[in-house]
Amino acid sequence: MHETAALRRLLIVDPCDDCHRLLPGLESAGWDVRSCSLDLALEHRCDVGLLRLQDSHLRHPDAVKDMIKRSNTEWIAVLNAEQLRMQNVGDFVCEWFFDFHTLPFDVSRVLVTLGRAFGMARLRGGKGAVQVDGLEHELLGDSRPILELRKLLGKLAPTESPVLIRGESGTGKELVARTLHRQSQRCEKPFIAINCGAIPEHLIQSELFGHEKGAFTGAHQRKVGRIEAAHGGTLFLDEIGDLPLELQANLLRFLQEKHIERVGGSQPIPVDVRVLAATHVDLEKAIEQGRFREDLYYRLNVLQVVTAPLRDRHGDLSMLANHFSHFYSLETGRRPRSFSEHALAAMGRHNWPGNVRELANRVRRGLVLAEGRQIEAQDLGLQGLEPEEQPLGTLEDYKHRAERQALCDVLDRHSNNLSVAAKVLGVSRPTFYRLLHKHQIR
Repeated sequence: MHETAALRRLLIVDPCDDCHRLLPGLESAGWDVRSCSLDLALEHRCDVGLLRLQDSHLRHPDAVKDMIKRSNTEWIAVLNAEQLRMQNVGDFVCEWFFDFHTLPFDVSRVLVTLGRAFGMARLRGGKGAVQVDGLEHELLGDSRPILELRKLLGKLAPTESPVLIRGESGTGKELVARTLHRQSQRCEKPFIAINCGAIPEHLIQSELFGHEKGAFTGAHQRKVGRIEAAHGGTLFLDEIGDLPLELQANLLRFLQEKHIERVGGSQPIPVDVRVLAATHVDLEKAIEQGRFREDLYYRLNVLQVVTAPLRDRHGDLSMLANHFSHFYSLETGRRPRSFSEHALAAMGRHNWPGNVRELANRVRRGLVLAEGRQIEAQDLGLQGLEPEEQPLGTLEDYKHRAERQALCDVLDRHSNNLSVAAKVLGVSRPTFYRLLHKHQIR
């Protein structure tokens, strides 16, 4: 059992005779070696890949790029000296591969490179391959706020009650709404989202409730509104605090009576939807100022979810950054990149006012601008950013802040291995857990 766990998996794609001659040395060095053709590479799990580049790969590199992007591991190119001199081959190899070897092999150098690639693959892999499905960005993580959020959503999703989702911009409020819908009994029915702050005020009545043909100038045919389109499913009203007062009254009437009337119509239309609403503004303050109806507030705020800002999700930063690096590599056509120590430190110091959305945009920018093998702080636009000055306090205050900051910093870099995190801080693992509990981190 122990020997199997210690094996390092190597996949050789499109192997040549020189590759086959490597096998005895690789196996004696502890590598579990498999081989296959390029089109079957993604069917095999591996820690490191060795790809014998053919002329056809170099003429049509998209298949190689697609395989590397989707494999989430480190690849080493094998080619002959003549191929390396071909136009653009050097740039292609440097962009997409961890390293390369020219034939014939220097066996000792190959073993060293494979060892380094294995170490890098383990660092990049963390807790396994990141699923790039476009849905789970902000709910990735193991921090205390995200664990509590997932637990809460599991409780709220099966109910039919309205939910008010509160949190700063960029913290994933729509994702929370989609998760509630996906885990509910309405998951097979429509999920309809409307941003109440993004639709012109003179159109929002028609957008929400629909209109009949001839209801107003330009209404050439009947239009089904967003509420009616969500029948049987979930209606998500984003930025509900921006809804005009007149529409607030109409929405309240719908919530009470469970039916709507299209603009220009007189026939009540029954609609069965679960309503989820989200806001980043202080609705209680808006009520005091007469900008939001108190009765609507109580109708929407039956259950409540609060999304945590990124600065409070200690330990999730590097995981999310690596996830976005993989996700946006598909869009930019560039190889997923890891982050330098300096970039990780800069991200740890940054306050992230734009939260996860800001992180996604900075990583997207970093992938485009990065010139080396890693994304640097300047690629993220974080070069030169200094931590905000802390207010003066007692010596105990300084000690407390320093201890907490040390825990946050080490989690941002080593969240996938708490034993390493404890070792970096020079404390035992039980002490490390005690400190996390003391500072309410995780």
